[in-house]
Amino acid sequence: MFHKFTKVPKSYNFYKLPTINNIFKTSYIKNFQCIPNKIKQLNKIQAYATKTIQVPQMAESITEGTLKQWNKKIGDFVNQDDEIATIETDKIDVTVNSPVSGILKEILKHEEDIIQAGQDMCIIELSNEQPKNYKSIQNIENTETISVLKESQSSKNYKPSEMELKKDITKQENIQAKDVNQFIPISEKSEFNSFNTFKTSQNNRQEHIVKMSRMRSRIASRLKESQNTTAFLTTFNEADMSSIIEMRSLYKDEILKETGIKLGFMSAFIKASIAALKKVPVINASITGSNGGDKIVYRDYVDVSVAVATPKGLITPVIRNAETLSFIEIEKTISELSSKARENKLTIEDTVGGTFTISNGGVFGSMLSTPIINLPQTAVLGLHAIKDRAVVINGQIVIRPIMYLALTYDHRLVDGRESVTFLRLLKEYIEDPRKLLL
Repeated sequence: MFHKFTKVPKSYNFYKLPTINNIFKTSYIKNFQCIPNKIKQLNKIQAYATKTIQVPQMAESITEGTLKQWNKKIGDFVNQDDEIATIETDKIDVTVNSPVSGILKEILKHEEDIIQAGQDMCIIELSNEQPKNYKSIQNIENTETISVLKESQSSKNYKPSEMELKKDITKQENIQAKDVNQFIPISEKSEFNSFNTFKTSQNNRQEHIVKMSRMRSRIASRLKESQNTTAFLTTFNEADMSSIIEMRSLYKDEILKETGIKLGFMSAFIKASIAALKKVPVINASITGSNGGDKIVYRDYVDVSVAVATPKGLITPVIRNAETLSFIEIEKTISELSSKARENKLTIEDTVGGTFTISNGGVFGSMLSTPIINLPQTAVLGLHAIKDRAVVINGQIVIRPIMYLALTYDHRLVDGRESVTFLRLLKEYIEDPRKLLL
């Protein structure tokens, strides 16, 4: 490998040479061409620039979160704007996007760590393009795993002698592997299945403990805070849905064709609630101040929080200035917010605020419920399933699609007269939606 050397000490290690300039200062090398390529390139090695990625600012009301997941591993190539990590906060999950392209060199925070905005998360070695021979650790692991699985799957049901027989027979021209599979008895398979069945029956009563997610923990504390703070009370009423169902049936196809928006019932309840709130404004108010509250905040706008169930828990994105929106605009906003919630793409701005909440348990078949107030709001409206029920109209028993309505309110601020009036007005607007135009 080496030649034209006059003298090379036994202790000399070519792989630890500092630079080519130092090599030339010695009397051991007379010909530059004799130096291996690896040594020639030592002078070209440079310290690549790095970028330290920090925990992003999440929102004014959120200062910390839990590092839930790393989406990249050490050695992975990261493109600019790639999602490299997920932070779980009290309300939503925040994705951390890389501001640069390069290779993830070091991880400074680990999963389940409590992190704060501005802290260092990881270090990325800057690079504008992926190395030619790049193969991530994850891809290598996956390739090796697949290889092992294929090997194990091809032999797990056969004895060694049967495997040899299968290999020999399949070499013949007119015999296929499937013919051998059908012929060879797989005795071990039945033994395995019987053992597996026994094991499953023995493990049916197992328990496992998992850590409560940050969002679930926050939901629990908020609900308990609401129970401990408010003097909550629930009042009920029922609404005949015939008119709303008829209106929806008449216009849903036309609206879908013209706007691409599906007309549902939620927009009608939001419009009806806004009309009722104008006549009973205390339902849209809230308590503030010291000593448990010594002031009342009245609002001339309505920001409606719509409860959306997600796999991680209940979240309430806000429809802002709902009093200025039409039926179609409300349905469009609901559709956009619901999609963002299901895809875990809600921002903090989508969830903060809200002056009045509507929760629709009817989508899950709920007949009645007593929803809990979403602090610092004063009331929450609960919607339920539509069921055909026998009712008396003009002395006649008839069948009508009926929905039960529930309003939970803070009795510290709202009296029974006001809560009952609100529900009665809501019922009137739903049963005769033409009143919403007056």
